[in-house]
Amino acid sequence: MNKLLNIGLSVLLTLGAVTGLQSCSEKQTGTFEVGKGTFLLNDEPMVIKAAEVHYPRIPQPYWEQRILSCKALGMNTLCLYVFWNLHEQEEGKFDFSGNNDIAAFCRLAQKHGMYVIVRPGPYVCAEWEMGGLPWWLLKKQDVQLRSLDPYYLDRVKIFMNEVGKQLADLQITRGGNIIMVQVENEFGSYGIDKPYVTEIRDIVKGAGFTDVPLFQCDWSSNFTNNALDDLLWTINFGTGANIDQQFKKLKELRPETPLMCSEFWSGWFDHWGRKHETRDAATMVSGIKDMLDRNISFSLYMTHGGTTFGWWGGANDPAYSAMCSSYDYDAPISEAGWTTSKYFQLRELLQQYAPEGTTLPEPPAPFPVMEIPAITEWEVAPLFDNLPEAKHTEDIKPMEQFDQGWGSILYRTVLKNDISGVLHIDEVHDWAQVFADGKLLGRLDRRRGEFTLDLKSTLKKGTQLDILIEAMGRVNFDKSIHDRKGITNKVEVVSGKNTVELKDWMVYNLPPFYEFVSDKKYQKGKALDAPAYYRATFNLDKTGDTFLDMQTWGKGMVWVNGHAMGRFWEIGPQQTLFMPGCWLKEGENEIIILDLKGPVETKVMGLTKPIIDMLREKAPETHRKDGQDLNLKDETPVNKGQFAQGNGWQEVKFASPVNGRFFCLNATSNYDGNNIAAIAEFDVLGENGKPVSRENWKIAYTDSEETRSGNRTADKIFDLQESTFWQTVDNTAYPHQVVIDLGKEYKVTGFRMLPRAEKNAPGLIKDYSVYVKKGNFKY
Repeated sequence: MNKLLNIGLSVLLTLGAVTGLQSCSEKQTGTFEVGKGTFLLNDEPMVIKAAEVHYPRIPQPYWEQRILSCKALGMNTLCLYVFWNLHEQEEGKFDFSGNNDIAAFCRLAQKHGMYVIVRPGPYVCAEWEMGGLPWWLLKKQDVQLRSLDPYYLDRVKIFMNEVGKQLADLQITRGGNIIMVQVENEFGSYGIDKPYVTEIRDIVKGAGFTDVPLFQCDWSSNFTNNALDDLLWTINFGTGANIDQQFKKLKELRPETPLMCSEFWSGWFDHWGRKHETRDAATMVSGIKDMLDRNISFSLYMTHGGTTFGWWGGANDPAYSAMCSSYDYDAPISEAGWTTSKYFQLRELLQQYAPEGTTLPEPPAPFPVMEIPAITEWEVAPLFDNLPEAKHTEDIKPMEQFDQGWGSILYRTVLKNDISGVLHIDEVHDWAQVFADGKLLGRLDRRRGEFTLDLKSTLKKGTQLDILIEAMGRVNFDKSIHDRKGITNKVEVVSGKNTVELKDWMVYNLPPFYEFVSDKKYQKGKALDAPAYYRATFNLDKTGDTFLDMQTWGKGMVWVNGHAMGRFWEIGPQQTLFMPGCWLKEGENEIIILDLKGPVETKVMGLTKPIIDMLREKAPETHRKDGQDLNLKDETPVNKGQFAQGNGWQEVKFASPVNGRFFCLNATSNYDGNNIAAIAEFDVLGENGKPVSRENWKIAYTDSEETRSGNRTADKIFDLQESTFWQTVDNTAYPHQVVIDLGKEYKVTGFRMLPRAEKNAPGLIKDYSVYVKKGNFKY
């Protein structure tokens, strides 16, 4: 950072520290309590205006600038998760240093008059690898995560006690700035298990968090499932939601409790192969105004998203979809820490709600940005020529059983007989390339449910068969967090009625650590149409933030000066990687790229603006083939009806059960009088009247899906996210149909439907009919 910027920032820091906003004092003790209809800070009413930020998604040298940006926005509190798997990457080895020094982050917030809400999990979601749970838990075959499993709880307790050592003394009663601590996270979306939530509460208390209110957050549709009497209850929802409807049930159950939206979603996260997500600024600001006018506290998720550096991005399932490295989130403060139009619209509002007579401080200056000329001279180390020592296994096992957490893994066998037919990999987690004697036979993508490869010719005895698997992010939501990587079960060859399982494998672990990728035999060379490592150096006479342009590369990861920057994938929407200037240096810098697919051109330059909205995915955006039309002419509905007006879940029970695998909802009208149909979430009820598992659901057909203005495809009805939704296009008339392949046959007794969360539930279906079949419908 240059001297002028340093001086300017120091002045801003001083101004921020002495501003007249309601704030915490560095060394004085205080109190924070749940009062009658309000929170009480030192016995005075307080509305929490919290900014959600995540310390590992911000380089440590930039923490202060981001904190001051939140303060200048008008926030009085920071809200943050504690990422278990970041702090305990190996079982029993804890790291709270450097960028992991969460206590230092909290103290820095206190220095600038900001309170802190801590969300220590143990599960955090956050679009983070495995929802923050450590991969090594999966080495235990029968582990049951987020349950009363003794092994799991023992490890949770050890972790939470370590967090307590870092943060318990920073509670406000002990002179710190922590005012609330969360117990678990959105557990109602995972299951119903009050004894488990009770155990986590006791573990949190046992770690020393006894002086401030403990709370649990969930959605308005499920917060009572695990609600404990002695915890504060808060609700999570997104921009545009009907505020009164979201808090209606809570106000009925606890009429005198202070209300808080513990996650008000300012934007949304991006997936590889899907359009960049945005949310309207005016709608966000309007929702916050509605809450402030009702004395409702909030935490804006995210106020600043930042970057999911390295291999820490998570994934959704169903259907499997990995997260991009950019966690820009369309938040008011951009990925690189820039103030946006959304920021200033919100700041204008929050100035009106600042303590009387005070003026919000000016935002700190952004860090300088710079271009870097194209880097074109590279050394190359072919992956297959640089393999580590192999491990032998008779049967296929997932990555975790070879003591590997992240990266890629190569399974190799030499065929003992001729094989032909279809290669079936059960299952690919997550992106596979299959080679025979070094020749690429094909690629398989878990996102598309690709687990089989047609062997177009016979592979002869003695052929070396290689299956190279890249592990993308572990699922961070619902039961699929038990997400083992590599090949999870077995490899078979299917030929007619004959099935042969392949055995006797050599396994090569390819972790994503700098120490591993730098220790290769690099030689001058050109782009390879095969997996390879690339290394180059470049010189700088000054440093600044930049965005590494990866548009000519295939798929892989990047390291600069030893820092793992994140993933790239040609399909987009992200085409650049944020490169913080604080990790560059004057003079010589090193860049290493692992490209598993192969680049079109070995060129990287540094841009002054990011590219996070360029989608190059060739797969169809919708679930309807050209010319395909659902034919229900000869089908008999199992149920007909009319949905009620309003928000919230609606449940329908059939007069009698019906067996089937394919479920069709046929909508014939809506309440708005236009062409649009919309559904946020959908459940099919099984024999016991409870929702069947959605883990293996697929959309077999949808007549219409809006993909121009957003990601509103039909799979949104079972993505376990109440703020996303399926929506039809506005120029396609009713009727509208969606057909779900449930994955197997069930005794179906009914279904549940959740409309959009906005007031008056836009696109709410009125009249409908339902069809259930054992086999697929006619198209």
